[in-house]
Amino acid sequence: MSEPALIVIDMQNSFLHPKGENYYPAAGETIEPVRRLLDAARTGKRLIVHTLDRHRRGLVDFEQKRLPEHCLEGGFDAAYFEGFGPLADAPREVEIVKRRYSAFFATDLGLMLRENGVETAIICGVKTNVCVRATSQDAFANGFRVVVPRQATNSNRANLQAASLEDIDRYLGHVVELDEALSQLAGGSDG
Repeated sequence: MSEPALIVIDMQNSFLHPKGENYYPAAGETIEPVRRLLDAARTGKRLIVHTLDRHRRGLVDFEQKRLPEHCLEGGFDAAYFEGFGPLADAPREVEIVKRRYSAFFATDLGLMLRENGVETAIICGVKTNVCVRATSQDAFANGFRVVVPRQATNSNRANLQAASLEDIDRYLGHVVELDEALSQLAGGSDG
C-alpha cells in the first residue's frame, strides 16, 4: 500500500472569493469536496500540502508574460480563502508557495514527499487545466502515483476541464470519485 499525501492547490481568495481577481462562479463547487478531503486527511494523519500561487510586488516574474500580474504577496487575492490553509500547530500540514503553475517547480515538494515516505499524491483544488494539471504532470514525472478526485477540482472552461481530466487519467494517474479519495486518505484501500 502506498502512503498518500493530500496536495491542495491554490484555495485562495483570488479564485474562490466573489471579489477575487481570478474568481469564476464554478470554483465554489470545489470548496465542500476539498474540505471533506482535508477532514479525511487530518483524521488519517496524512501529510497535507497547501499550495499558494503568490508573486512578489515590483519584481519581474516570467509568468506575467502569459498572465497579468496576480496574487501579489500581502494582498487579499494571495491569501487563503476562509477555512483553508494549514491548521495552527499541525506539523503534518505545510505550505508551499509557488510562482509557476506546478507545485513541484522550483520548490522542495518532491524532496519533502520522498523524505516522508509518500508514494501517492492526491491532488485537488483549482484550476484543473492549469495548476492541478501541471502539478499532476510533475508528480508523475517525479515518480509519484497521481490521484485526482473529479469533484474536488474544476475550471472556468468546461471543455478544458474535461480534456485535462481525460489526459490525467490516461497518461498521468487516476481520476477517481471523491469517495475513493476519501477512503485512501482515511486509511482505506488505495487501489
